[in-house]
Amino acid sequence: MADPTDARDADTTTVAFVCVQNAGRSQMAYAFARRELARRGLDDRIDLLTGGMRPAEHVHPEVVDAMAAVGIDVSDRTPRDVTADELRASDYVITMGCSAADVCPAGWGGESRDWGLDDPDGRSPAAVAAIRDEIERRVAALFDELAD
Repeated sequence: MADPTDARDADTTTVAFVCVQNAGRSQMAYAFARRELARRGLDDRIDLLTGGMRPAEHVHPEVVDAMAAVGIDVSDRTPRDVTADELRASDYVITMGCSAADVCPAGWGGESRDWGLDDPDGRSPAAVAAIRDEIERRVAALFDELAD
């Protein structure tokens, strides 16, 4: 994966999945996006990034369980900071329920989208599964768009 702080490669699209703690929704989106990259053979066309403004110490346990239920292991993932430079270098910044202005008020040259999803932290397994399934659907739709 290219260093997102480098100048954008004209042939590569960078997609950032961002959330405050980077411990739930953005981790699920990133995991589904990695799967889509592999399934569609787009590794050479799309770079992925995930992070948060105030990252938690670990991915939420209910998220680890919900992703394991669909065969994706996120237990080894660690929430991380996302920098303004990384966001400015991204073509798409996908926030999960916070506005893009809250994430990076200085702005960037790419497109921002807020998916407005509920936070899975502390939710029931059924509620987390519903959020997971909506994220999976949205990631697939995003990749349909990017693959064109």
